[in-house]
Amino acid sequence: MHPTIDLNADLGEGFGHSRSSEDEALLDLVSSANIACGFHAGDATTMRDTVRAAASRGVAIGAHPSYPDIPGFGRRELGLSPREIRFHVSYQLRAFRDICSAENAKLSYVKAHGALYNRAAKDSSAAVAIVQAICDVDPSLMLLGLAGSEMARAAQRGRLGFAAEAFADRAYKADGSLVPRKEPGAVIHDVQTAVKRAITVVKSSTVTADDGTTLGVVAQSLCVHGDNPDALPMLRELRATLESSGVRIAPFAA
Repeated sequence: MHPTIDLNADLGEGFGHSRSSEDEALLDLVSSANIACGFHAGDATTMRDTVRAAASRGVAIGAHPSYPDIPGFGRRELGLSPREIRFHVSYQLRAFRDICSAENAKLSYVKAHGALYNRAAKDSSAAVAIVQAICDVDPSLMLLGLAGSEMARAAQRGRLGFAAEAFADRAYKADGSLVPRKEPGAVIHDVQTAVKRAITVVKSSTVTADDGTTLGVVAQSLCVHGDNPDALPMLRELRATLESSGVRIAPFAA
């Protein structure tokens, strides 16, 4: 049996048609698309066009909700209460679900964005709020989140399907969390470094932290951030390398 892995990217993060050509190129390489829901980026037109483009390629569609933070691109910690998180996430999911329905496209999963994702990885109350929001809207949806995080535990307790992801283009700390973006080396731009990291995750279920610690990471999906300027060559090389080594690329969510 050959191993199988999903490739996901955060897409639809422009406004109008500002990122359409870049997103379409990335959609030719990924198997799952995390599409912005308007609270950190994206708008109704962008969501519709990205959903259409993903569906036409057979790419699994995921909602990518965030804190309400367009000025900060969803990467500022706003400190919202669990009740507020639940409300904001469910609002975004309902709006995005309606767009998918209008396009006869299936919404398969949810992945939180930016600061909300990082908080929910460590904060059980935030993780539970996200799981509750998903269950409020559609409990058949899966949650995509950081391997070994509070999101995984909240999904299990809430009887929600969960898929673990690892990051090809982000550095890890020794506790398994991501190095904050404000720190040097947090985002990996070198294509070969990112590809080597991803292959190691797939082949040996490990990743090397910034202090040299080897971490065990069992992941069903690999993420490359769509706004990384090196995302396109990174995904091209990653997909080609995986496939040439006998790894099957397929969505984790049907």
